[in-house]
Amino acid sequence: MKRLQLLGLATVALCVAAGAHAEGDKAHGRELVYTCAGCHGVDGYQNVYPSYNVPHIAGQNEQYIINALHEYKTGERKHPTMGAQAQSMSDKEIEDIAAYLSSLAK
Repeated sequence: MKRLQLLGLATVALCVAAGAHAEGDKAHGRELVYTCAGCHGVDGYQNVYPSYNVPHIAGQNEQYIINALHEYKTGERKHPTMGAQAQSMSDKEIEDIAAYLSSLAK
């Protein structure tokens, strides 16, 4: 009986954890990435300040994009332009953008 109860609790915990991650809306994300493409969609583009090669983000891992945008939003990652962009995004918009970008071919 105890095993059955533990199995039931484990099943409930897994269902709750799986439901906690909402999938982003790729169609809405496609509408939102127009500003991203201005830097991230240009081959060989280098940012002026701070100077570095701007990475391509098409095809990037969805969770990586979500984490990166949240880190820019909170200031954990430092970049003036990315910080400003991320601060203007809601959590849902971040998920939508990540869902769309991760669905593209690299």
